[in-house]
Amino acid sequence: MIICELTQAERLKYLVKWFADGADIPADEDGMCRLLRSIMNMRMPRRLPDEVLKIHDEYLLQIARDKGIVAAADLPSIKEIFGSTAPGSDIISLWQGDITRLECGAIVNAANSAMLGCFVPMHGCIDNYIHSYAGVQLRAECLERMDELRSKYGDSYEQPTAVPMLTGAYNLPAKSVIHVVGPIVYGSLTEAHEVLLANCYKNILDMCCKNAIKTVAFCCISTGEFNFPGRRAAEVAVMSVSDWIKHNDGAMEKVVFDVFKDEDRRFYEELFAK
Repeated sequence: MIICELTQAERLKYLVKWFADGADIPADEDGMCRLLRSIMNMRMPRRLPDEVLKIHDEYLLQIARDKGIVAAADLPSIKEIFGSTAPGSDIISLWQGDITRLECGAIVNAANSAMLGCFVPMHGCIDNYIHSYAGVQLRAECLERMDELRSKYGDSYEQPTAVPMLTGAYNLPAKSVIHVVGPIVYGSLTEAHEVLLANCYKNILDMCCKNAIKTVAFCCISTGEFNFPGRRAAEVAVMSVSDWIKHNDGAMEKVVFDVFKDEDRRFYEELFAK
């Protein structure tokens, strides 16, 4: 088989057949896409044959090209759009869209404490989405990192809240992924929740600085299923990032607040328009 001559449809059929391993395969392309992603969501990491990995990578890279790659460096700043004069307004951008399209030094993944991605087939969380389009190598690296930490801290180790982990991004346009566990809000929001969320942003920026990452795109950490109120989450995010930039002038070239929902976009727009 000459891999470079495969069409995207042929890559999909090949991968579904290989990963499904005898299971019934849908006849339609959408059904095959959903089945492949579902299997990859549930699959624990183990080595793929070189040929399968090659086709897997080409398939995901083509998906990235088809979705359209967006250069974070080219996004207009909040100073340009809103006339903001806040610290860092010339390097902070607001963008609504699919974070896996962004070409930048790192994108931020809102992870769980197991740090292996979401195993629920086709789940709508960002953790599932990033792992789905980065590819199987991302879960493998996360497992390797967690095994190293468990060997140091014990078999029951889970990643603490606000402590980021840096990995490769594999088949995504970004160069790396920074995974972080945000605070989970059970019941009423507390000051402790806010401090932990602020630390997520500050610690990620510290990690960027330490690893010479100049452009980073933040997702809305802890909102959604982690139940942190969206408006307050946006306020904490903007305050934390602006304060960090104020005390680390020149350390970053671009910081993007990436939102997916219209509601979250409005929260940030209201803050930047003040």
